[in-house]
Amino acid sequence: MSQQHILQVSELTKKVRFILESELNTVWLCGEISNFICAGSGHWYLSLKDSKSQVRCAMFKGNNRRVRLSANSSQNSLRGSGTFSSSLPSSVPSSLPSSLPRNGQQVLVRAKVSLYEPRGDFQLIIEQMEDAGEGLLKQQYEQLKNKLNIEGLFSAHTKQTIPEHVRCVGIVTSPTGAAVKDILTVLKRRNPSIKAIIYPALVQGEYAAADITHAINQANLRKECDVLIIGRGGGSLEDLWSFNEESVVRAIYHSNLPTISAVGHEIDTTLADYCADLRAATPSAAAELVSQDNSELLSRISVLKQRTFNAFKRKIAENNQQHLALQHRLTRVHPAQQLQVQQQKADQLNLRLTQAIQRKHQSLSIKPKQLNKHLLSLSPLKRIEQQTQCIKNNELRLKNALNNSFQLKKEKFVHVIEQLHLISPLATIARGYSITRDSNNKVIRKVNEVAIGDELTIQVNDGHIVSQVKNIQ
Repeated sequence: MSQQHILQVSELTKKVRFILESELNTVWLCGEISNFICAGSGHWYLSLKDSKSQVRCAMFKGNNRRVRLSANSSQNSLRGSGTFSSSLPSSVPSSLPSSLPRNGQQVLVRAKVSLYEPRGDFQLIIEQMEDAGEGLLKQQYEQLKNKLNIEGLFSAHTKQTIPEHVRCVGIVTSPTGAAVKDILTVLKRRNPSIKAIIYPALVQGEYAAADITHAINQANLRKECDVLIIGRGGGSLEDLWSFNEESVVRAIYHSNLPTISAVGHEIDTTLADYCADLRAATPSAAAELVSQDNSELLSRISVLKQRTFNAFKRKIAENNQQHLALQHRLTRVHPAQQLQVQQQKADQLNLRLTQAIQRKHQSLSIKPKQLNKHLLSLSPLKRIEQQTQCIKNNELRLKNALNNSFQLKKEKFVHVIEQLHLISPLATIARGYSITRDSNNKVIRKVNEVAIGDELTIQVNDGHIVSQVKNIQ
């Protein structure tokens, strides 16, 4: 026990808190609210649970001001609930949001994992809270979408056909935005003869929906164009929300002019897209739709769709990597993390110093032995002995090489003699044959080469026979 470090309780809780915050960092969690308490300071305290477990949570005033939950009970009903009434202060802070969470409500939270040191309780520090699933805006989006769909505003039977040959295009968008510039650029490049009329309207903000509705109605009253493009550039769900307003959707539905919705990018889908006679992936794509034939249009849409999808995937990957890098950097610069890193670095340096001293001591202890061994290897007697042995080895190799060469030459000579003997005329004569020559020592091969009375010399194995021709057959 004397050699072990005994931790204080506060030291243990600090270590556990550091481990939790550095290892898990930020998490997303979905669960049911229970034991909700709104403190006099404006902070929220609650538990998130599922069918098997629960965890304590805290959400501080600076973060819970931004919470907007749908279908919540009022503050009065919360005050009457069993859990809330026992903990609610006599005066509710005036900074409370207009809607509070309620017990039993399913929510999605983003939180940091931590530990409350005074009690040693594991808890989550909630930074963001929204309705479980799609969030408030998305719920409103789906509710209005279902309502309008039931009324038939999205029916394919009510959609008008876009004219094949367009001479004048109406554009409902912001006159200073990038969308109108993209549309005009594409029209000028693809078909400069097409006339463009801009019906200016706000495309973002509180008055955008009314402005867009008025511009659509004005375009129908003036009847100046063949088709109407309604759109803007990309943005978040909040930025594009004016195109999800019921007034805008109904104005598009009741439009006598064929409409093309060109809101945001390929991934952005608004209620205006469902109601319009045709949806374009981008404002530029809408301009292409009205300035070329259907076969070219389908090909171009396919290419733009793939390119936009790939770009969006790359952007998401880049944002995810950047987010992870920033989280990692934030964790590394935390004072507690820096202190731990410095402590670990000091331990490593101490260990390296100890190991270096040991290696140096070991190398110095064996160095005299190495020098003595090296000196012996450089001794003249040793070198003379090595050279003498080398000379003997070379002499033996030379003798062996000479003997081998002589034997090879001898065997080759015998082989040549045998080959020469096989083709020698003398060997043929020794087997019983003879060679006949005339007086000019010319070998006789045919009977017409001699005449009766010629003197011939016949060579046999052991000598020569001189004869005279008496008869020729």
